[in-house]
Amino acid sequence: MARIRKSSQSTVSSKPINSFWYIAAYIRLSREDGNDESLSVTNQKKIIGEYLETYFQGNFTLVDYYIDDGVTGTDYDRPSFQRMLHDIETGTINCVICKNLSRMFRNYSDQGYFLEKIFPMHKTRFITVSDPKIDSYLHPEALLGLEIPINGLMNDRFAAKTSFDVRATFATKRRKGEFIGAFAPYGYKKASENKNALVIDEEAAKVVQTIFQWFVYEGMSKNGIARRLNELGIVNPTAYKKSKGLNFSCPHTGKNDGLWSPGSVSSILKNQMYTGTMVQGKQTVINYKVHHKVPVPETDWYIVPNTHEPIIEQALFTKAAGLQIKDTRTAPGEQNLYLLSGLILCADCKKSMTRQKSKNMVYYYCRTFRDKSKNACTKHAVKETLVVSTVLTVIQTLISLIDSTKVIEKILQAPVKQTESSCLATRLHLRQKELEKVTDIVDGLYDDWKNGHISKEEYHRLKAKYSSQTEHLKIMIKRLQSECSQIAERDSENDPFLSHFLQYQNIGELNRGILVTLVKNLYIHQNGGITIEFNFSDPYCQIIL
Repeated sequence: MARIRKSSQSTVSSKPINSFWYIAAYIRLSREDGNDESLSVTNQKKIIGEYLETYFQGNFTLVDYYIDDGVTGTDYDRPSFQRMLHDIETGTINCVICKNLSRMFRNYSDQGYFLEKIFPMHKTRFITVSDPKIDSYLHPEALLGLEIPINGLMNDRFAAKTSFDVRATFATKRRKGEFIGAFAPYGYKKASENKNALVIDEEAAKVVQTIFQWFVYEGMSKNGIARRLNELGIVNPTAYKKSKGLNFSCPHTGKNDGLWSPGSVSSILKNQMYTGTMVQGKQTVINYKVHHKVPVPETDWYIVPNTHEPIIEQALFTKAAGLQIKDTRTAPGEQNLYLLSGLILCADCKKSMTRQKSKNMVYYYCRTFRDKSKNACTKHAVKETLVVSTVLTVIQTLISLIDSTKVIEKILQAPVKQTESSCLATRLHLRQKELEKVTDIVDGLYDDWKNGHISKEEYHRLKAKYSSQTEHLKIMIKRLQSECSQIAERDSENDPFLSHFLQYQNIGELNRGILVTLVKNLYIHQNGGITIEFNFSDPYCQIIL
């Protein structure tokens, strides 16, 4: 806490200086101030410091600088301003000094509220260094004139005009497809040469691709995907951005544990930005004084296609979107969806069928009939094995009618295998490098102890800490190596699906990936008939595209 005595150069005042002043120096710089050096934090500190050294009347201690950098002055919900108010209320400070009124307030009503009520109520002296000069202790009459309110009104109107101009600029940039967010979406980063352009962040993009592949082609639930990502040691988007040194924050940042949740997986699957389409303006603040964010109707969003390189193909994104609106279920304790989940519907009421196991057999029934009213629909009961075998036969027939070499080529290039394998290999490499680093630290602890750099207690504490971390990393590496081996086996020519296809020029069994790629809905009729609605009007052609 810097102690500064009254300068001998202080001007003489007729009012006695009886108090000892505990001073808060308040400094604010908004983004709209740009590169104006006169408003920089450094310059504001310099001006206030010179005033205290030369002109301040009274004995004082400068308690602290309260700095809000890059924050608007149109409300008082600012971190350092709030900290200053707390210190005023607790009696830690009794004097506030700032460069001018606009640094403290850009809101006319707030200015009157604090100058006329809050500061006097807490017996807090208020000083501005620049015009209009204010010292509420030495010259309280200045607050009763017109200059202070007029200056406050001008600051308020300036903030209103600035807000209008900034919004107009942002709208123009959005219409042109330029990115204006503070942080790029997970999977992207801002281009080094152009902050309004997005480029792919390879490490995060692989995770995004893997999430889509697991959800669409492997039938994993959102909860299952979140659990698997956490098991692989992949941190969630918020923790990832912080790990890259970004000063990222959101309303729940303090509670973020770095783990994925079904909600965070869902937000990835719904984000159209991954298709190369710029989507902005989903939220807005009420006005330049009320910064509460409210949602904007989708019709008013700024949507500009082909503005950046896509991470996800449009076709895959569309499949994921379609699957998300379907009624799906996972078995208790399982990560994957049932094979027919969300695809099997009643042909009459068009509602999802409900799955039930009875005597080692799985049946589907009309949910309307079972759960709502037996008069609203009929049972439509069907065995799961019958549906699967029927659909498999139809698909086998379709494949037999097309050029199988193109199908084989498509299978060999399946992105789910490439993406997952690459992602796991990257995670394995990072964990192995991390283990090497921690091992080196442990090896050096003994030398640090013997050389007197750390105490014996610190040596044992640090060794226990890093040893525990080492064991955790070894377990993680073993798990990742196992995952990589499993994928390698799946990708080899011994893969059951591929082997059967190469041998018989067709598929041998259905899996979730094949089903959601080709089939949109399966309709079950009361007489046991099955209608297959394909995703494509011409499945013979689309299966090889």
